Amino acid sequence: MFKKFSPSSDVSGHTPIKSSVQRAIRATVLSQWKIEPETLEAIWPKKEGLVLVKCREHISIYTVHGEPLLFQHFDGPMYPTLRILHKYPYILPKVQVDRGAIRFLLAGAHMMCPGLTSAGGYLPPAEAALAANTPVAIYAEGKEHAVGLGITKLDTEEMRKVNKGVAVETVTYLGDDLWAQQTL
Repeated sequence: MFKKFSPSSDVSGHTPIKSSVQRAIRATVLSQWKIEPETLEAIWPKKEGLVLVKCREHISIYTVHGEPLLFQHFDGPMYPTLRILHKYPYILPKVQVDRGAIRFLLAGAHMMCPGLTSAGGYLPPAEAALAANTPVAIYAEGKEHAVGLGITKLDTEEMRKVNKGVAVETVTYLGDDLWAQQTL
């Protein structure tokens, strides 16, 4: 999504968001992410105005003082940026890929089932299974912080059974052009 992202050519406009819309976004984020209202307040204080940065391919990036906080594709789920995820790693559910998949992830590839089900990979246990189309933080074996964000294409039990094909569609990853942008 952000593989060839350049603010000079891909950003079509900056728009301050009305407070009523900000409340709706805040409610959406609280329902989608596993966080308390106090944590969201620390990430995005209520007194701070949110600015919508409209980009190509129907991507909306929400910023505070120019710092990207979250983004959305069409009307899909809200994703935190990787910088926010590194500060608050418990926001999204965790999946982990084995060492062999790291170089592909850092090149922007989608994560395949074998990379998540092998010895170095991690999927949540059956009692905490993730449904398809759930935003997840992608960690790498032996690394402390998330190296990417994605959305599951299969539920976790199906990933274990099938063990073939795309399991997590990568949305953003460490080193892509959104990561390179400190401010917008």
